[in-house]
Amino acid sequence: MGHAYAQRARPSSNELRATTARWFVALLVGACAGVGTAQADEGGVSFWLPGIYGSLAALPQQPGWALNSIYYHTAVGASGSVAAARQITLGRLNPTANVSLDANLGARADLLLLNPSYTFATPVLGGQLSLGVMAIAGRNHATLDGTITAGVGGFTTTRAGAIDSTLTGFGDLYPQMTLRWNMGNNNFMTYLTGDIPVGDYDAQRLANLGIGHGAIDGGAGYTYFNQQTGFELSAVTGLTYNLRNDATGYQNGIDWHLDWGMSQFLSKQLHVGAVGYVYNQLTADSGALPILGENKSRVAGIGPQVGYIFPIAGQQGYLNLKGYYEFGADRRPSGWNTWLTFSISPAAPTPAAPARHIVTK
Repeated sequence: MGHAYAQRARPSSNELRATTARWFVALLVGACAGVGTAQADEGGVSFWLPGIYGSLAALPQQPGWALNSIYYHTAVGASGSVAAARQITLGRLNPTANVSLDANLGARADLLLLNPSYTFATPVLGGQLSLGVMAIAGRNHATLDGTITAGVGGFTTTRAGAIDSTLTGFGDLYPQMTLRWNMGNNNFMTYLTGDIPVGDYDAQRLANLGIGHGAIDGGAGYTYFNQQTGFELSAVTGLTYNLRNDATGYQNGIDWHLDWGMSQFLSKQLHVGAVGYVYNQLTADSGALPILGENKSRVAGIGPQVGYIFPIAGQQGYLNLKGYYEFGADRRPSGWNTWLTFSISPAAPTPAAPARHIVTK
């Protein structure tokens, strides 16, 4: 029995190469699948798309139909190493495997986000109820190259490889419900949204537009807007609970996010300012590879914005351009992203002209 133990504790070079190859594929595909859409969360990809809210978020809407369309462009990358010492099972024993992974990841996405919504005139709980659904279409391109080195006992082996993936298609659907209240310069909002996983997704593909699982997200927002001075400050925060990805057996942890915007109106139509976000995963994922350790992601972003309000065909049009530079990222690709928003909504009613009294003699 002592001889058999020695044989199992020192695997052959073929066994080691096969094990390392399996680790390389699992790490590169499992740790980075789906990069670029809404971001460790599985592959660093979260349900929440940081920056989706910004200035004027909690202001009341005019009753009726509205359409919000966004062109979203992002370019992100990640590099570094994951080093771990874990017990792996070879046969019935658990020798120590020292593993290091060096990988370079790049992703570029060009997406169109369409969000039709309807705002009700009848108050609900004293507030203004809006219902909508957001759909996504576009193109996602991701590349990944890396090298993994594993050592077991006296054996060491290295594997290198690259993955290139491009997808054009549709993403998931995101139903949304908001309630807004106005109290002078103070505006309050609460929201509830989620993910219906019907978008293009393949667990074995690097680039995806769907995230492969459902999610539910809720939170609250606040906007301070002084029409006399033209100063505005908005913030929206919430939590995401992710459902299990049945294709991979993976479940993301609970995520917290904060989007904010601040601007100054230079006229009744034009405003300029800054935007930012903070994203932080509060609890670890379940189903991650053991050598990845506690898999929690975070990132922050900040940048400029400019917005313009204008009349269009009896409606109110709004254009906004904003961009974010990301920093402080961990277990998540980071880079920069830009948002070009065009929305059409019912115009505010024109105040009635005062009655003119005709005096006759």
